[in-house]
This record gives sequence, structure tokens and C-alpha cells, in this order.
Amino acid sequence: MKITKNNNHLTYCSNIHPGESWLEVFSNLEKYVLNLKSRLSPTAPFGIGLRLADAAAKELLQNNNLAQFQAWLIQEDLYVFTLNGFPYGGFHRQVVKDQVYAPDWSTQERVDYTLNLVQILATLLPEELDGGISTLPLSYKPWWQKDQAIETVLKKSCLNIASVVIEMIRICEETGKILHIDLEPEPDGLIENTSEVIDFYKNYLLPIAGSYLSEKLNIEQNLAETKLLEHIRVCYDTCHFSVEYEEPQSVFARFQSAEIKIGKIQISAAIKVKIPADIEKRSLIVERLRPFAESTYLHQVIERRSDSTLHHYPDLITALPHLEQSLAQEWRTHFHVPIFIHDYQILQSTQDDIATVLHLLKTNNACSHLEIETYTWDVLPAEMKIDLLTSIQREYEWVLKEFTAN
Repeated sequence: MKITKNNNHLTYCSNIHPGESWLEVFSNLEKYVLNLKSRLSPTAPFGIGLRLADAAAKELLQNNNLAQFQAWLIQEDLYVFTLNGFPYGGFHRQVVKDQVYAPDWSTQERVDYTLNLVQILATLLPEELDGGISTLPLSYKPWWQKDQAIETVLKKSCLNIASVVIEMIRICEETGKILHIDLEPEPDGLIENTSEVIDFYKNYLLPIAGSYLSEKLNIEQNLAETKLLEHIRVCYDTCHFSVEYEEPQSVFARFQSAEIKIGKIQISAAIKVKIPADIEKRSLIVERLRPFAESTYLHQVIERRSDSTLHHYPDLITALPHLEQSLAQEWRTHFHVPIFIHDYQILQSTQDDIATVLHLLKTNNACSHLEIETYTWDVLPAEMKIDLLTSIQREYEWVLKEFTAN
């Protein structure tokens, strides 16, 4: 839904809902999106942040499914402007953990999947909008322990990304529609923070993918790099950057200085907690965090110590035994909690960073695509679970209130 005169568009990501087939995805859209539109945007078009697994994307491209879906969108006054192309396969009701990064950008499977999403978005995207596809941060860092292995996967990822950019350039030339892949940094991703993103663009993406485009399209290197900066952007997930202890103002400024565009802002909140010196109080924090150490997703933990150094744990369940003796002053955990709640008894959320980002967007036209992404409703502690439709509505209402506040 369009929420400002500056062409900002707000949606929520349908990865909230279980379902890997197109039939399941469409069933969820009928059940939830139509209800949300009637509550939040009854007289104006309502945007969809569509998540399609590889299986659903292939099915949507078969027979007449895509044309039928497009007709349904028009009939219901809906539009699609962003896709979530991060999880390739199953994302709910099974152990996901590090397999959410597979296949990564060093593989042809990731290329083929993303090309299918590009074809779908090019068809569905309204002519007046650009369209983004968020994707993983290349790969999962712990899979590549040696520098040589990391170098190989970075170079191969650049070439694979460039092959997708060629298709997006073709679509732009033929239709005028600008599509972009939005790399999504997160803890333990191969690119996980602002410095690593900038380093990747400067030392890998622009020179390597730029050379590939220059040769394949017979254009100058400078023009190739300009096209890469247009079609390869960043997905700024507010939860992920908060877990990395990065201030939104600094991130925006550094990306803009490096000419790196933000293609999508995913609105999500992490868990944070100040670590007291008292051991008994620390024990209470351990018990409060324990219900969040569930078995479906990775919940990376980054602790900040008194000297401002950061220490990483790969998952909350492996971090908890260290909390009582930790040197940390604060823990932040990659668990997407409801954005409309700030305090969880002795825990808090990083909601303040979301408010800061929304405030920045009033004067900094860094990005026009906003997507609410609290995908953990199924695995929240029991006392936090309420009606899903009402929960999604409350998240929209919180964002709209913050965005319009002085």
C-alpha cells in the first residue's frame, strides 16, 4: 500500500505463512491478504510482498497460472512490487537452520531459481514502480573456513549474479521496468555488515561482475559498473543490522557514500538484553531466553563487551550455557519478535532502531520499499501467540503510526 506522497510502499512478507507449493501460497493470499486489505486499505490498492519457494515459482510459470494470478490481482485491487527470494525450499514446520542458505550464490540452482523470480516479477510489476527480489548474503560464512574457499565462492557468486543482471538489463530495455536483486546481510552471512557489503562491492562485484558484463554486452567497464549498482542493491533488514550493533544513520550514510542503493527495507525487531554483573540475575535472563532457543531457525547471538568488541555465537541454544560467565554487557539475538512490542519482561526488542529508520526515511529518500517481516509466529513462546491476522494488522498499524508521527 502506498503510504506517502513520496511513493513509499508498505507490505508484509508472505513468508509468514507455511506453504511451499503455489496452491498453498495462493490459498494464504486469499485467506489473509484480502482480509488485511479490507481492514487497512479498503479503497486503495494494497501491495503484496510475495515469497515463493523454488517449487511454487516453477508452478506459477506453468500453464496459465501467472496470467490467472495477474487477473486476480487486478480484480482484487492488489499489486506485487517485491519478492522474497531468500529461502529456496521449506521454511516452516521443519528444521531449517543453516540450510536456509542452500543452494547459495555459487550454484546454478540459485541462479535458475532467481531467474524464475525475475520473470514473475517482470510480469506482475506495475509499470510505474521498480521491483526488488531480496536474496541471501551470498552464502553462510561458517561453511567456508579457509580464505581460499571464501575467495572462490565470492568470485563465483559475482559471475552468477552478473548472469541474472544481464536478464534484468534486457527486461529494462524492452519494458522500461527496473528490477533489482537485494542482497540481505545478516549475522554469519558471507556478507553480514556494512563494511563487508562495501568491501564486496568494491573488491569483487564491481570489478569481477563488471568485467563479465563488459565482455558479454560489449560495453565499457564504467557503464557495466553503473548497471550493476542499479540492479544489485541491499536489503536492509532492521533486525539484522541491529544485531550487528550498527546505527541506521551511519549505515545509510556509508552506503550512499559508496553509491550502493538500498532496494528494500525489511521491518523486523531483534531481542536485546543488558547483561548485569549479578549471577542470579543472569540466571533469570537465561531462563527467560530459553523458550526462544527453538529448533527451526538459526538465532545467532552477538554480544558486546565493555571494550566494545563483538563476540559471535552461531545459535542461541549454543550461546545460553555461556551467559552466566560471559564478559558481555549486552546480548542481541536474531529472533524476529513482534515489532509492536518493546518489552518482554526482562528482555527488550530493538524496536527503537525501526523507529529511527522510519524517521530517517522522511528526509532521506534512501528506499521506497518497506516490508514487515516477522516470520516467527509459529515458534514464538506460547504466551506471545495471538490471532495471526490481528497480529499482522497490529504490525501495520504500528508502522503507520510511527511513520506519520512527528
